[in-house]
Amino acid sequence: MTASAAHSTATPTARRTRYAVVGLGSRAQMFVRAIASTHAEHAELVAFCDVNSTRMQVHNRTVQGFGLPPVPTYQPQDFRSMLERERVDTVVVSTIDRTHDEYIVAALRAGCDVVTEKPMTTDAERCRRILDAQAETGRAVTVTFNYRYNPVHAKVREVIADGAIGEIGSVHFEWLLDTRHGADYFRRWHRDKANSGGLMVHKATHHFDLVNWWIASSPEVVFGLGKLFFYGSANGTRRELAHPYARAHGAESAAGDPFALDLAGSPTLRALYLDAEHEDGYHRDQNVFGDGITIEDDMTVAVRYRSGATMSYHLTAYSPWEGYHVAFNGSQGRLELDVVENSFVDPGTAGKAPGEALHGVEAAPEHSSRLTVRRHWEKPLEIDLPEATGEGHGGGDARMLAEIFGGQRPADPLGRASTHRDGAQSLLTGLAANRSFETGLPVHVDEILAL
Repeated sequence: MTASAAHSTATPTARRTRYAVVGLGSRAQMFVRAIASTHAEHAELVAFCDVNSTRMQVHNRTVQGFGLPPVPTYQPQDFRSMLERERVDTVVVSTIDRTHDEYIVAALRAGCDVVTEKPMTTDAERCRRILDAQAETGRAVTVTFNYRYNPVHAKVREVIADGAIGEIGSVHFEWLLDTRHGADYFRRWHRDKANSGGLMVHKATHHFDLVNWWIASSPEVVFGLGKLFFYGSANGTRRELAHPYARAHGAESAAGDPFALDLAGSPTLRALYLDAEHEDGYHRDQNVFGDGITIEDDMTVAVRYRSGATMSYHLTAYSPWEGYHVAFNGSQGRLELDVVENSFVDPGTAGKAPGEALHGVEAAPEHSSRLTVRRHWEKPLEIDLPEATGEGHGGGDARMLAEIFGGQRPADPLGRASTHRDGAQSLLTGLAANRSFETGLPVHVDEILAL
C-alpha cells in the first residue's frame, strides 16, 4: 500500500469551530474557559474584541494558563476586519446590553453565526434589526438562557408537559434578589436603563423566558407597576443609608458601608476593572445610593398569554434573602417550586462581588429546592430533584456550554436551545412592562413588536 493510499483511509480530523469573543468583562470568563479549555476538542478561540485592551490582556492570561498562545486583540472599529482576517465562524457577544445588536447584526451579515448573552438586546428597534438580519442571512443566533439547563427547571417543564396538573390557567412568580446580588445592578452600567433596559429586560428576561418555555406560550397583554423604592440618592438619604462617596474605592466614607463593593479585595475584579480604569474611566463600584440611577428595584407585572393563561410576577432587588417561588394553577391541580439560594446576607461579606465563591463561615448556610405536585383529591407529592447546588446556575451553565461548544448537539426533547425568536419572545414581556410603567396602561405586545 502506498503512502498516499494509507493516508486516504485515515479518519480525517474534524475541523474545530473558530470563535471570537466581543466584550471581555467578567461574564466573558465563562465563554473563554469553555472554548479554550473544557471544549477545546471542538472549539478554537481565535480573537478578542473590546474597547479596553487591559481587559483583553487579562483574558489572554487565562488563555495562556491553559497552555495556549494569546489570541489577537481588536478594537470595536476593527470588528468587521477581525471576522475576515481571523476566519471567524461564530461570534460570542458579551458586551453591555445596548450594544449587542451592533455586533450581532454585523456578524450575521459577515456570514457568521452568533452566540449572545441575554438579553438579546434592549428595545424593540434593536430587536427588529436582529430579526431582519437573521432572516436575510439565515445564520444562527443562540441566546444563552442558561436557566433552561438547570435540572430543577427542566423537571418543571417535564411535569407540566406530561400533563400532571392539566391545562395551565395561571402562574404566580416571585423572584427575590438579596442586598448583595440585587445591589450590584445599582453599582454597574446596568443602573442606567439606556444601557440595560432595566431589570425588566436585563434580569427578568430569564424569568419571562422560563415561563414562555414552561407553558409553551408567549405574552399577549402586559400591565406593570415599577418604582425605585430602596436604592438611589433620595431613598438612601431619607432612610439614612447613604454614605457620601461616588465610588467605593479609595473613599474613606465607604468604610463600614455593607453596600460598598471592595474592588481591590477581589483579584478578578481588580484585574478586569480597577486596573483597567485608566483606559475607559469605567467605575465598577459606584454608590448604590448615588445619583444617576434610572432603573427600578421593585416591579409588579400582570401578563395574559396567548394560550389564555395569566401570570402575576414580582421582582424585588433589595431582599434580605435570595430565591424564588413559582406556582402553576392547572385544571387538575397545582405545581409549586420553592428555591432558596441564599437565606441571608452577612454584612461582612456583602461587599464581595456576587458570583465569587464564599467558604467556611462566609458561605451561604442554606441552598434548597422543593418541587411539589398537588393534584385534586390526592395527597401532595414531592418530586425528587437533583442535589441542589448554586454552582453555575444550579449546574445550568455547564450543561448549556456543553451543548453550544461541545461539537454535536444531542437530541433535546425539552427544547432547551434558544434561538433569536426565543430571545425576542422573552423581551416582549419586559419591554411592554417598561412601557406600562411609563403610561400606567395595559400594553398589547404586538404594539411593541409583532413577531
